[in-house]
Amino acid sequence: MCLRSFILLISFPLLVFTQELKTKQPNIIFIFADDWGYRDLGIHGSSFCETPNLDKMASEGIDFQNVSVVNPVCSPSRVGVMTGQFPARHSVHGHFASVQSHIKRNMPDWLDTQAPLLPKMLKNAGYKTAHFGKWHLSNTHVEDGPSPLDYGYDEYGAFNLPGHLHQMDADSTLYKTIDFVKRHKDQPFFINAWIHATHTPHYPKEKYMKQFSHLEEQKQVYAAVVAEYDERIGELFKTLKELNIDKNTLVVFSSDNGPEITGSKEIKIAQDNSTGSGLGTYYSVGETQGLKGQKRSLFAGGVRIPFLVRWPESVPSGIVDKTTEIATIDLLPTFLELAGIGSPKGYLPDGESIVRAIKGNVFNRRKPIYWDWRFPNNYRKDFWPDAAIQEDNWKLLINKKLNKTELYNILSDWLEQKDVSKEHPKRVLSMLEKLKAFEASLPIAPPKNSFSKERLLNDSLTIKTF
Repeated sequence: MCLRSFILLISFPLLVFTQELKTKQPNIIFIFADDWGYRDLGIHGSSFCETPNLDKMASEGIDFQNVSVVNPVCSPSRVGVMTGQFPARHSVHGHFASVQSHIKRNMPDWLDTQAPLLPKMLKNAGYKTAHFGKWHLSNTHVEDGPSPLDYGYDEYGAFNLPGHLHQMDADSTLYKTIDFVKRHKDQPFFINAWIHATHTPHYPKEKYMKQFSHLEEQKQVYAAVVAEYDERIGELFKTLKELNIDKNTLVVFSSDNGPEITGSKEIKIAQDNSTGSGLGTYYSVGETQGLKGQKRSLFAGGVRIPFLVRWPESVPSGIVDKTTEIATIDLLPTFLELAGIGSPKGYLPDGESIVRAIKGNVFNRRKPIYWDWRFPNNYRKDFWPDAAIQEDNWKLLINKKLNKTELYNILSDWLEQKDVSKEHPKRVLSMLEKLKAFEASLPIAPPKNSFSKERLLNDSLTIKTF
C-alpha cells in the first residue's frame, strides 16, 4: 500500500467522525418573550388571547409547567440565561437603567463581558451565534456600554442597547431571526430571539386589532400584540421545515417574568428611550391562571413562566410536565451538553443540564433555586418577599425586615395558596440556613470593569452597599 493510500485510509474515519459531530450539533433557537403571563397561551386557558402556533408547538413537544426564572424582572432574569448563574452573583439585582440608579442598587452599568457567557461558549464550539430583539444587559441611559458582539455574538440587531449603538425596530426580531436561519442553514447556529411583546409600549397593528374587534379595548390591544408574535413564530417553524432543518433544530419558548401590573386609565401612553412612544400599562392585562403575584413578586405569578420545548424526533410530543423542577439558569448547561462541549475551566454553573427532561426522561433536580430580590413592595398583596429558595418542590419565601416566612409544597399546592411553615419547622430551618449561605456567597460590590465613563469620572457618584 502506497503512503498516499494509507493516509487517505486513516483520514477517512476522522473525516466521517467530524462530519457526524457537526450533524449531531443541533441548531438552537431560544425565544424569550417579555412580561407574558403564564395564562397568556391558548393551551394554558387564556380567556381572550389566541396562540395557535404556540399551542401547536406545545402539541409537538413538551409543555413544562414547573419552570421559574431566577428574578421577577427583566435584566437579571436575562443575566441568568446568559451566564447559567444567579444574577446576584454578578451584582445584577434589578433592571439596567441610569448610572445613578445602578449606584443606588449596587449594580454594574452592564453585564461584565468577562463573565461566563453562553454565546461565547457556543461560538467556541463552532456555532454561528446571533442576538435579535431586546437586549437590556445595559440600557440606552448608558452611553459607552459594550456591544452584543463583545458577548460572543457573530451578529446582532437589538434595542435597549447602550446609547451609542443603533436601536432596531422592536417588531423586526423574528424577521431577522428567519433571515439568519436562511443564511446559516448549513452550519450549526444559536439564536437568542428576545421579543418585545408584551412589554410596554404596546404597538398593536391594524390587522390584529381587527381580529379582536369583539373584545373591549384593553384586551383587544393585548390580544393583538400576542397574536402578531404568535404568527411570526409560526412563520419561523414553517421556514425550518422548508429548509429541511426542522428535525435538527431545538426551539425553546419562555418569558422573562410574569405579567406587568395593569395600569389605570391615566396610563394609556408609554414612552421608551429605545422603542419610542406607544400604548401603556392600561393595556397590560396578562393573566396568571390563578398564580399569586405578578411581575416583581417572588410568588409563582411573578416567576413561573411558560416553557415550551420542540425538537422533532428528539423530543417527545404532546407531553405536559407539571412536576419537573426547572429554572432558566439550566439552559446554559443544557445547550452545552447538546452541543457536545464541556464547561470552561473553573466555571461553576448554578444551573444543571435538563437534557434528560427534554428528551422525556425522569430528571431529579439536585441544586436549589434561589431568588435574591431587593425591592419588595410591602403595601401590595403578595409582593412582600425579598428572598426565596425552592428545593425538592418545596418553596420558602421570606422577608427579613418583616420577620415573615411562608412555606409551600409545590406538588400538592401548585398555586401556592396554603402556607405550611408551622407544620414543617425543621424544613423551614434547613432551607433558611441554605438561603443564608447563598446570600453570604454573593459579591459585596460589582466589578469595576463594568462601570461607565460617567461613573468613573464623577467623584460624586459613590457606591452604596446593602
